[in-house]
Amino acid sequence: MTQHAEWTDQQQTTTVTVDSHELTVAYYDEGSGDPVVFLHGIPTWSFLWRDIVPTITDDHRAIIPDMVGYGNSSMDDSFDRSIRAQEEMIDGLLDTLGLDTVSFVGHDLGGGVGLRYAVHQPDAVDKLVLSNTVAYDSWPIELIVDLGLPAMINEMSVDNLQQMLDGVFTDTLTSDDPNEEFVEGMKTQWDSDEGRISLSRNAVATNTNHTTEIDPSTITTETLLLWGADDEFQPIAYAERLEEDIPNAELVGLDMANHWVMEDRPDDYREELHSFLQNPT
Repeated sequence: MTQHAEWTDQQQTTTVTVDSHELTVAYYDEGSGDPVVFLHGIPTWSFLWRDIVPTITDDHRAIIPDMVGYGNSSMDDSFDRSIRAQEEMIDGLLDTLGLDTVSFVGHDLGGGVGLRYAVHQPDAVDKLVLSNTVAYDSWPIELIVDLGLPAMINEMSVDNLQQMLDGVFTDTLTSDDPNEEFVEGMKTQWDSDEGRISLSRNAVATNTNHTTEIDPSTITTETLLLWGADDEFQPIAYAERLEEDIPNAELVGLDMANHWVMEDRPDDYREELHSFLQNPT
């Protein structure tokens, strides 16, 4: 199992223009073959995919960025971090890497970015995988709304934020003995005043309009809805709605999996994802 410090050491960086801002994007790039982009949500970072990638890189090139405002990408207080802006970041990153077509795997906010990208760039997305994704008006959840309140974040110390996040990750895993490296790895990016403020700005940038303004029925790519069936943040009912609306979509619900489905059911997640990506379109 990869440690979060090791993951950071393996990342590369590049500069991408988002809303006229030159921002640093950290990303993991491993393997060869057809490219697959993995995108995390809030309050995670690319390390979320550490246990999924080894299976994929046997046959594919995995590109796993930290969204701007997250992980080891730019965190300064000068730019939009909404999923609209993250979509622009992805477009710029893929252009920098010279990639015209990719498969896209998104979780949480990253899935919202994938939805938008598949609608706006239909020829650029070969296959789409959405896991416990924000969609329609399913978000933001109360926790994220609260983190975006200036009064709350200004009164919260870095230590208090770490304690709160410890509860968020520990209490929303199905295991009674959560993997400590996962929990610590997810928290580490916010363990500073810069991280504390950046997380608040990320929360403020959540905007339901960015998913309600798109029409999933226009998505033409083959889509897998690979969902933790016991999710308390993004219930599987939204996946069922997406399955009805996206013409070429299939829902696979994994029982005994909460919001962090790839952490709760890693073996099954890897198997379903690998099978989907391997099947010819």
